[in-house]
Amino acid sequence: MCGICGMVYQDTSRRPLPEIIDAMCKTITHRGPDDQGVQIIGQAGLGMRRLSIIDLSTGHQPLSNEDESIWIVFNGEIYNFQELRKTLQFQGHSFRTNSDTETLVHGYESWGTDLFQHLNGMFGFAIWDSRRHRLLIGRDRLGIKPLYYYHDSERLIFGSEIKAILKAPGIDKEIDLLALNNFLTFEYVSAPKSIFKKIKKLPPGHFLLYENGKVDIQPYWQLEPKEEDWTEAAASERLRELMEDSVRLRLISDVPLGAFLSGGIDSTILVSQMAKLNDRPVKTFSIGFKESSYNELKYARAVAKKYETEHHEFTIEANALELTEKLAFHLDEPFGDFSIFPTYLVSKMARDHVTVSLSGDGGDELFAGYDTYRAHQFDRRYYRHIPALIRKKMIGPWARSLLPTEQKKGLVNSIKRFVEGAGLSESLYHARWMTFLQENDREQLFSADAFNAIRDTDPYEPIHAFSLASQFMDDVTRTGYIDVNTYLVDNILVKVDRMSMATSLEARVPFLDHRIVEFAFSLPSHLKMRGFKTKALLNRTFWDEMPPEVQNRDKQGFSIPIKNWIRNELKSMMLDLLEPTRIQNQGLFNPTTINRLMDAHLKGEENHSHRLWALMMFQQWYDLYAK
Repeated sequence: MCGICGMVYQDTSRRPLPEIIDAMCKTITHRGPDDQGVQIIGQAGLGMRRLSIIDLSTGHQPLSNEDESIWIVFNGEIYNFQELRKTLQFQGHSFRTNSDTETLVHGYESWGTDLFQHLNGMFGFAIWDSRRHRLLIGRDRLGIKPLYYYHDSERLIFGSEIKAILKAPGIDKEIDLLALNNFLTFEYVSAPKSIFKKIKKLPPGHFLLYENGKVDIQPYWQLEPKEEDWTEAAASERLRELMEDSVRLRLISDVPLGAFLSGGIDSTILVSQMAKLNDRPVKTFSIGFKESSYNELKYARAVAKKYETEHHEFTIEANALELTEKLAFHLDEPFGDFSIFPTYLVSKMARDHVTVSLSGDGGDELFAGYDTYRAHQFDRRYYRHIPALIRKKMIGPWARSLLPTEQKKGLVNSIKRFVEGAGLSESLYHARWMTFLQENDREQLFSADAFNAIRDTDPYEPIHAFSLASQFMDDVTRTGYIDVNTYLVDNILVKVDRMSMATSLEARVPFLDHRIVEFAFSLPSHLKMRGFKTKALLNRTFWDEMPPEVQNRDKQGFSIPIKNWIRNELKSMMLDLLEPTRIQNQGLFNPTTINRLMDAHLKGEENHSHRLWALMMFQQWYDLYAK
């Protein structure tokens, strides 16, 4: 696992300065604390920071082919590199290292941009072809690893993180107000946008060619759901085969491995497979809370006991939020998901014992695991059939009048969230339960100038784009398809990558092996969800591997009691970050609206934690990167 960066000039006579590439590398030292490499090849400069996982002694980068005409910097893992190595050796290629990186160099020589079709892995890499004066950068199918780029009339600059790009001279740092609107709506910025107008994310499953000053972006893989006639027994058998092989591939390492263990279905499945494939106890890591409705440690302990793991756990308290500025630095963009804190802390704890940890992310999106799937089913089957007048004039005001509770979920909190989401248009489908800024709140929150700049734009455009592509899919498949292409790639995977890499820990996600993803979207919807029962196939397939405590639990989600902490321990932080004069001088938001949100939340009249925390994280980010 590494961090990569680089710069290529359009003018073949210009040379990137080594000290600039060096400075870019140093911003991402956390991604690769073990080694640094910088190489200037004509008009191209490549840099990398290395976290040594495979081929510890000879895996230094940048790395070239035999005649040094092709160079690469690579972040990630190619899980099938040993198989590809044999194929390439048969074709006549000779290898100087045992690294998966060298497989990519020779793979490019043999297959060009068709290289991506051969890869099973998570990656962001850049190849400089000095003969053709061509830069190729590519990102893995699901977007597990990040890759940003900046393009102007003179050059293309790329990096695993935005902060590396910002070290290059002359970067335009204008904030993209459409991306800011996008962030406040969903708590993340959707690809291909970034919070900076001129810096873009390379979308998952795409590669970019930079040649003769022109940028050409092409997809090499896109998720295409194709329902097949699976029986439950056959699907269960196939899922078991795929999961075991995916975990087996992700156990290939020259350094110690472990697993994040929440005690949910997905992490339990991973630990069960790891225990089967390992001849030593699996190292497992869990985070808990003092607040009982948020604490899941008893489930993790049950799994650890069943599989006799070497178990480690940590209880998080509100003072952990002192990490806010540090984590905002690692995120590079405003990011509103509260669970960055437990994700960072469980990664930090794991890094004391291992260099690689497996994570259960992706199971909910592939196999219909979220409570929002149930909410959407309830809406379609029952709620929308209630006359609109009753919903608008009676149910809506009643739900809004309910005072929020301190519980993680609870009936009152669920009702309020459901009714608020149901107020959005049907065209948003499942995404109605994933938004945090409603249309009628937008004009009040933004300053007049900022709102005028976004007035005629669609804040839900990322969702609408995938809704249109999925309009003929069944409901369960459609909602999963939207989740995989939006929430998973731009929220969940961003969180896991940045927080694990902040501690120099590599996180691997077996559920997102592209073979499992394609299999999941070949299933009839009734194998994923039956009535209001989620993850039907996962439960059937791995039921015997789960302890009784996990078999009978409800979906919880990896969250923290932020709504309670804002009223207490974090109150002073909020009042400082959202101080009215500061907001007024910034010119983006209406301080009166923000004061109203804070006042209602502090009095316990409303739960505005999502909006307030997003605004707080934006201010932390703004102080670090935008001033």
